[in-house]
Amino acid sequence: MPPARNRRHTQNRRPGGPRKTGRPQDLVRRTAFDVIRAVDTRDAYANLLLPGRLRDRGLSGRDAALATELTYGTLRGRGTYDAVLALCSDRELRRIDAPLLDVLRLGTHQILATRIPPHAAVGTAVELARSVSGPGQAKFANAVLRKVATRDMDAWLEIVAPADADTTTRLSIRHSHPKWIVSALRDAVGSSEIDDLLAADNARPRVALAARPGRATLQELYDAGAEPAPYSPYGALLPEGDPAAIAAIRDGRAGVQDEASQMVALALLEAPLDGGRDALWADLCAGPGGKAGLLSALAAQRDARLLASDVQPRRAGLVRDAVDARTGVVAADGTAPAWRPASFDRVMVDAPCTGLGALRRRPEARWRRGPESVAELGPLQRKLLATALDSVRPGGVVAYVTCSPHLAETRVIVDDVLRHRKDVERLDAPSVLTSVAPDLTGLGDGPYAQFWPHRHNTDAMFLALLRRT
Repeated sequence: MPPARNRRHTQNRRPGGPRKTGRPQDLVRRTAFDVIRAVDTRDAYANLLLPGRLRDRGLSGRDAALATELTYGTLRGRGTYDAVLALCSDRELRRIDAPLLDVLRLGTHQILATRIPPHAAVGTAVELARSVSGPGQAKFANAVLRKVATRDMDAWLEIVAPADADTTTRLSIRHSHPKWIVSALRDAVGSSEIDDLLAADNARPRVALAARPGRATLQELYDAGAEPAPYSPYGALLPEGDPAAIAAIRDGRAGVQDEASQMVALALLEAPLDGGRDALWADLCAGPGGKAGLLSALAAQRDARLLASDVQPRRAGLVRDAVDARTGVVAADGTAPAWRPASFDRVMVDAPCTGLGALRRRPEARWRRGPESVAELGPLQRKLLATALDSVRPGGVVAYVTCSPHLAETRVIVDDVLRHRKDVERLDAPSVLTSVAPDLTGLGDGPYAQFWPHRHNTDAMFLALLRRT
């Protein structure tokens, strides 16, 4: 589990009522709880919902940091915490009301993974349980969490994930990943690195920013507190703080974009064409606009034009906010294109996927999907890649990208599509990427490239570069 990043909080008790401070700590925990419940009940994403809740409730500084840690930490650690709670409760977890179970998870995170004193962690969780579920359930929560507090995290892990357990079960509980994800990631990265990869999934990522060339400069981001990114020539890393406080981000001249996402977009533009023009590019699954924003800015500098498309009108609207006025944005189905075949010189297809490569940023995604999701998405991924290949001219290049390292969403898709085509050649994606960032290593032996959280401190982004002959 990730290390604690919290402080002790003092609170004044008022007899017969809730604790009171200048900034009530029950509001911090209630905010974390409300976001966790929305994730469970409305399929909300914490990274999209939490910032607005913090602003609406006037939480900032240390209070906002604590609410963020409690939200993300509880979502990340759910698998581990459920294993502990199952031993501390006289009820089966499936028989505990869902809101109360989320309170117990939140309390367990405070007890086992923060520096909040155990008695304070138990007390605040019990107060939240009373507010959510009533006095009777608060007594139950008190009994359960007091048992949790009898051991620290290491001692509990020795019990719930002992060394003699089968490897998949042990890794699943210790690193709080469903078993099917553990197996899939081990197939992709190998047994020697799986511990490091799962641990990296539970580490809090720094916010990566992209200065869109011609619209913002890296110096603007550095002046706002960001630091140079190791690979992307347009990237910066924000160690702390709200990126929305940076003027270039608010104005859309820069964006929040993982560095691997920046690098695969740059690789598409550095991949060698075979003759002909280089004037018209396409992004077939452009929402919410990170890659399109960078491609649009670079197109303007290279006297090229970008067409950005997304099947969902709402996401297409987000793309419009990220690109310049020269970029065409349409809400269209990438599998049934509204353009003629062979129209483009370069095509980006960032296919919908399980999102297993972004579990650091969206920890709830691990609990939201099952192994059936991979099979369900496969036909769409194949059709989008086939459409992209039809949409690029002979000599043009397609970048097939997924934010997943799952073999069935990456190389298997590409190999399946190319098995039926004789007019496509694979380019060496690692070589193209290192032409942009010479220090970038560990991408694999080619022709495909795979980023990894534990190797590159990025999302686990996959890239195939394909040139139509």
